Amino acid sequence: MKKMTLALLMMTVPLACAISSLSFAEPVKSIQQASQYSISVSSAKREIALDLSRQYARVLPVMQSNINQYNLAMDANLAYQSSGSDTRALRQNELGIRAAKGLYTDTESQVPSLIQFRLADVSMLSDWQQGESPLFAFEPDGDDKHWANIEAYDVDGNIHLLDVYQLPQRPVIVIGLDKQQAMREGLAVMQGIFSSSIDSASQLKRAKRQLSAFTAAEQPISTTVIKQISVQDDEEPWISGKAEIYGIVTGVNPSRDEPVLDIIEMPYLDYSDTEYYPNQIVIHWERYRWAAADLVLMEHDDGTNYKDIATALLLAAEEILKAYPDPEVQGFAIIAKITNGILSAMPDAWFTNDDDFVDVYYTLQEGETYTNHYGAVGNARAHFAPLMIQPR
Repeated sequence: MKKMTLALLMMTVPLACAISSLSFAEPVKSIQQASQYSISVSSAKREIALDLSRQYARVLPVMQSNINQYNLAMDANLAYQSSGSDTRALRQNELGIRAAKGLYTDTESQVPSLIQFRLADVSMLSDWQQGESPLFAFEPDGDDKHWANIEAYDVDGNIHLLDVYQLPQRPVIVIGLDKQQAMREGLAVMQGIFSSSIDSASQLKRAKRQLSAFTAAEQPISTTVIKQISVQDDEEPWISGKAEIYGIVTGVNPSRDEPVLDIIEMPYLDYSDTEYYPNQIVIHWERYRWAAADLVLMEHDDGTNYKDIATALLLAAEEILKAYPDPEVQGFAIIAKITNGILSAMPDAWFTNDDDFVDVYYTLQEGETYTNHYGAVGNARAHFAPLMIQPR
């Protein structure tokens, strides 16, 4: 997705996490626990690439039976276990990646696998299936605009430096992450941090309001849906694969002077310059004080640390509200201030190749229809429409 500088980002955000209930192992709980797995995501993938090059002959039959034109990737742990390969290096490096990303990990139990082996492009499939020896590559850390090359290894462990944008002629197996799984876990971590900031009394009040809403079934629910959406793109490296997009909705709690941050998973939005018709609910208006909210679109990338993101966003939003003792005086204009505060709190790297900023929609209003509506930086185009959900 298009990379934006911080100067372009001063707009708005809402964050409400409508994420399915997930059950994972315990998260990394402390600096001491994380330090035993201290390693960058790129370094961990390099070690896995070298390990795969050494065990490739054993793993190859399993990979060839699972990778095809319809599915270019397979679970790395499954590939190793099914072929009887040594999983120790893979397991240790996955724990390092989880720690670096602030995800859940537990040394004593099996956690969902994040590592994938992916054929870089479908055009390589025939040569690879016919026996051509591949290279084993991984996505570097940092902003892809500053990548000098893509590092890869052959079956003998020799290094090859590949062009960042020119697809190689030789088959390449990419050691990468299951982005959908990583994002799903990451959003759950973020939601947990947001939820933990609400005291128990506030949670009880919220539960009572929700119960009243369900029992008073005569009231319809006011929402806004995305009927259609597409995003543009600049030149993306071939190794990055498809995108994983999520949205952040920002607003203020209807009964308390505290921010509401809602995260919207958008797993369908994989490719640029492609029209999608999700009919997805993105805003539940009863969650917000005013009939206006902001929507920020972000793209997951491998370097994201979700714990750091959630902590920074929540702190920034709370600090903005503290600066305005009476938000009612500002009205819904304060939503933009919250969004701008959140964006300015993010390190510059979050707008490069950690979590890419895609676009932002300011002041989406309840009950309004927006057709062919571009975001503030012109990278996303969407059709938003109101939807009233009637009681049964």
